[in-house]
Amino acid sequence: MALTPTLALGHSRLLVTLTRGQIHMRCTALPGLRLRRTTRNSQRGFTLIEMMVVVLIIGIAMAMVAINGLPGSREGLRFESERVSHLLLLAREEAQIRGASIRFDVDDTRYRFLIYKQGEWTPILDDRDLRERRWQGPTRVSIARADGRSVIEFGRSVVDMPFTMSILRDNVTLQIFGNGLGAFEVR
Repeated sequence: MALTPTLALGHSRLLVTLTRGQIHMRCTALPGLRLRRTTRNSQRGFTLIEMMVVVLIIGIAMAMVAINGLPGSREGLRFESERVSHLLLLAREEAQIRGASIRFDVDDTRYRFLIYKQGEWTPILDDRDLRERRWQGPTRVSIARADGRSVIEFGRSVVDMPFTMSILRDNVTLQIFGNGLGAFEVR
């Protein structure tokens, strides 16, 4: 005896046949619709269009990061000027701690700190913060003090000579003001 119940599921129909203790199932499309057979090969990987869309999205994201993430001339110079002002503060404190004069030495390609030992100025090599550094690009620096000298020097005294340091790169100028009491400001 064959029993054939039919169950409609969405766009297809499930036919279940019970014959002599065996169950047979068959899925068919409703009239007017075709069922697509999917094989293992058609489900593997991505289509070319999907890959192109992913590459396009990644490209757009990278372009946005490159445009917004790279500092311009002004931002790069501001970063370096802020770093120099922090290093000047550190050098001032270091001069007081060591009990020796420390000088800021600068040219168009680099800047460093020198210490006065045994009657001569020598580069500070034993401090990772006050080590020699290179400017990110050609940079012109001028220093103006009230006494007319063009060097920045810190000693054991808590009061130093006020100064203005002008830093010029790519037609952008920033200034570091030192008030002589240990405060440094970038403008």
